[in-house]
Amino acid sequence: MNELREFELSKEYRDRFQQALDQRDETFIRTSLEEVNPADITTLLYEFTSEESKYVLDILPLETRAEIINGLDSDTRTRFVKVYTPEELSAIVNQLASDDAADILNELPVRESEEVLARLDPDLRAQVVDLLRYDEHIAGGLMAKELIKARENWTVGQCVEEIRKQAENVTTFYAVWVVDEADKLLGKVSLQKLIVTEPGTLIKDIYEGEIVSVETYLEEREVAEIMKKYDLESVPVVNVQGQLVGRITIDDVVDVITEQAEEDRQAMAGIAEDVEEDDSVWRNTRARLPWLLVGIFGGVLSARFMGVFQVEIERIAAIAFFVPLIQATGGNVGIQSSSLVVQSLANPSFVDEGLWVRLRKVSLVALLNGLFLSLLVMGATSLIFGFDKLTVVVSLALFCVVVFASLVGTVTPLILNRFGFNPALASGPFITTTNDLLGLAIYFLIVSLLL
Repeated sequence: MNELREFELSKEYRDRFQQALDQRDETFIRTSLEEVNPADITTLLYEFTSEESKYVLDILPLETRAEIINGLDSDTRTRFVKVYTPEELSAIVNQLASDDAADILNELPVRESEEVLARLDPDLRAQVVDLLRYDEHIAGGLMAKELIKARENWTVGQCVEEIRKQAENVTTFYAVWVVDEADKLLGKVSLQKLIVTEPGTLIKDIYEGEIVSVETYLEEREVAEIMKKYDLESVPVVNVQGQLVGRITIDDVVDVITEQAEEDRQAMAGIAEDVEEDDSVWRNTRARLPWLLVGIFGGVLSARFMGVFQVEIERIAAIAFFVPLIQATGGNVGIQSSSLVVQSLANPSFVDEGLWVRLRKVSLVALLNGLFLSLLVMGATSLIFGFDKLTVVVSLALFCVVVFASLVGTVTPLILNRFGFNPALASGPFITTTNDLLGLAIYFLIVSLLL
């Protein structure tokens, strides 16, 4: 078996490759990409236009071409496949597993999708048609139809023979799934057990009946949690009758986890839509503007709020010096608390811990942090301004802000999650704006009472 060559995308190589593209130097392109991992070739092709990338792919073997296109992110692939005809696309899709083929067809316009589907191999077409019935964000849309199954009344020898027959279509498998005559899932047999067991032994005498499976309607996030919890490399998918209809492998779940992490990251940054840097100016603007407007609205409210205390600020100008300190600390504490809760919500054990237990723990952490920070600020302001009543007011206000910001940062994502919103929204501009206003309210309330 040939080893894949280590690949490094240097500026010199990129420039030389561009020159080869301009001169249509097919020999250099083919030679330089021999034994290079398809994932590395994908990285290289991001540097060039769709037409140039297509020229490169057309030089490569069909199987490699299909693997590269399958490895593109969804948005890039949707734009890239527009340079292919339905005939060319069908040849590529025929090289893919059923779940990957269904993903590509879902990204195509309806007419083009039907044209490609009509040209697929009959077996693959039947599998893809079945997958297209499911929403892409549930187990049915995530699964692949290719798997190896055996009847419980077969012998080990019959099962091994069936593996030989099906192995051409199933390139990666971790176990043989055992079903009855009605295709109802009963269990699995590991490959190791098949190898060490006598050929005449019946499958029903050696299969493992206690296995984890998922239903076709289960949300992809729940599938990912199940596979993570039980450390599974693959999981069988069953319909409502308990019949085996497909399987989900770890590489599919990694894609789900990556996509969810990207969604959470954008939500925490206050981006309302799933966008990429190379998307249109209008789409990027539309995605960023809503939460920026929330921040502007919060800033206007903060200014109006400070106007209410204009007399106090004019009388004791030093009050205004500490407004940035109060707001920044409240915002940072709130983001820390909300980020931890968002992370915990992805762990099922968080639900078992209970709300009141969580709030008690958060309160203790907030009290300790607030006490430490307030004493630190008291010492610093005493050195700079001297110890007076203002020093006490600022320190007390900071302590209260830390405590309340921690509670708000904890409760907000829980409320959002309860009503079906992405809790990661609580770690973005929403929580920052809220804690800015909360911090100012607490600060000026204590100023009014004590000064």
